Amino acid sequence: MDIFVLRCFFLLVLHTSAYPAAAGRERKNVLFIMADDLRTSLGCYGDPVAKSPNIDQLASRGQVFLNAFAQQAVCGPSRVSMLTSRRPDTTRLYDFNSYWRVHSGNYTTLPQYFKSQGYLTMSVGKVFHPGIASNNTDDYPYSWSIPAYHPPSFTYEKKKMCKGKDGKLHVNLLCAVNVSEQPGGTLPDLESTEEAVRLLKSRVNDDDPFFLAVGFHKPHIPFRIPQEYLTLYPLDQMTLAPDPDVPERLPTVAYNPWTDIRKREDVQKLNISFPYGSIPKDFQLRIRQHYYAAVSYMDAQVGRLLSALEELGLADNTMVVFTSDHGWSLGEHGEWAKYSNFDVATRVPLIFSVPGGNEAGTSTFPFIDVLRESVHSIKSGKVRSRVVELVDVFPTVSYLAGLEVPVQCPDISFQVELCTEGENRAYAAPQGRSERTPEDVAFSQYPRPADAPQENSDLPDLKDIKIMGYSLRTWDYRYTLWLGFNPKTFQVNVSDVHAGELYMSADDPGQDKNIFSNSDYSEIMRKTASLPQTVGLQMRMKLEFHYFTAGMKTSRGKP
Repeated sequence: MDIFVLRCFFLLVLHTSAYPAAAGRERKNVLFIMADDLRTSLGCYGDPVAKSPNIDQLASRGQVFLNAFAQQAVCGPSRVSMLTSRRPDTTRLYDFNSYWRVHSGNYTTLPQYFKSQGYLTMSVGKVFHPGIASNNTDDYPYSWSIPAYHPPSFTYEKKKMCKGKDGKLHVNLLCAVNVSEQPGGTLPDLESTEEAVRLLKSRVNDDDPFFLAVGFHKPHIPFRIPQEYLTLYPLDQMTLAPDPDVPERLPTVAYNPWTDIRKREDVQKLNISFPYGSIPKDFQLRIRQHYYAAVSYMDAQVGRLLSALEELGLADNTMVVFTSDHGWSLGEHGEWAKYSNFDVATRVPLIFSVPGGNEAGTSTFPFIDVLRESVHSIKSGKVRSRVVELVDVFPTVSYLAGLEVPVQCPDISFQVELCTEGENRAYAAPQGRSERTPEDVAFSQYPRPADAPQENSDLPDLKDIKIMGYSLRTWDYRYTLWLGFNPKTFQVNVSDVHAGELYMSADDPGQDKNIFSNSDYSEIMRKTASLPQTVGLQMRMKLEFHYFTAGMKTSRGKP
């Protein structure tokens, strides 16, 4: 048997048996913070532009995972996948139009698991994607002890709230505002912070553990943010994406035509041709300015929340998790928004901060006001370079909080309520061993209705999905296959290959040079044709990738 297959089998056995029951470990409260559409544009991830001192401060006291990836780069499917620790092919949610408990299986969620263990579970803001995807209740009462809170001012988010040069209000992409002029004199994330702090105050004199999830809406569009945050990013200091053009060898099926951006009134005025027309450079700079400003605005809310946690005396027994549902393209590959398998759309920040280790008398989370204080670089805590996934969040948080880690899911788990398709990442590599292991793989996927870009390419309804792009990310490569998909049976046809992509991280970190070869792939399909039907898609892609890269090394004369 191929040594690669034996290695995969060994690792599977290892990871399913390595985490015993958490008997005797003290249970911790959990503050679970999630941003919306946040890529790794943070100081603690090495972004030289971003001003994110409060998240950086959190990172300095925790584990920072540099290579964490979402399973699908769109809000609803990614959040359900993360919170159930099941991949989209198990939740069968690729759009916003079904509820997993009815549509696929009665899967236990992360907060539901904590609730079953005696935790008071609370939701503020956007945690689950609201609407059908969470049963119009944010999965209450299954996941939450009390009904989820949504900021009242969010009802204005999609209305005409953005003042244009004509003095009238518009539904714009760029929407920096005077908060005092907004309805109620507030904005959604300001309200969510206030409610989260109120809930924390209610827990001060209660011995029962809590799980508080806080979902901030920014930097999701529209960029309706306090206008003062734009001053942090002078327009004359902003730069374009390093690779603003559509790559020559990018398959048409892989391209994201950013339809939701085009619908905004200020973008419509630009008269950009569909699907490949580019946004004028001056407007690109303004988009990037507003995105970074939205990040700093969201960072300030995180800072207020963390400082309240400390001031209330809760920080010493509360672990903090910070992440995002997926990334967001800022002009790379000629694309904007999410809706793709590229790193800029799938890579996310992931930080775990567990209490302990702070020097006596020092403040853990002092609020840093980025608008009034100079921002200095803050060194991250324990930096983890391993490739990880958002399905790993459930088992990792469970372990760090002192609960047992759910068992690994079987290959087919529709009837299994509690299990994980991820891994517990609450451990470091053994001394002397690199974290850059070839066995670590992240899987993402994205659906398309057709081979060529069309109006619904970004977010097709389930019934319209004809192709599924499955993407494998290792330390060195991103390997993607666009395969035929049947939305009625949820079956993928591995022999119906519409296109392929292969990018080498060392030579091409921006993923602009597709080196996938149809002729080489035909040979790989011949080698894998005898695989039994019971071999899952992930294992099949791992084997194909192994053959692909082995052939490349041979052709280059490498051992």
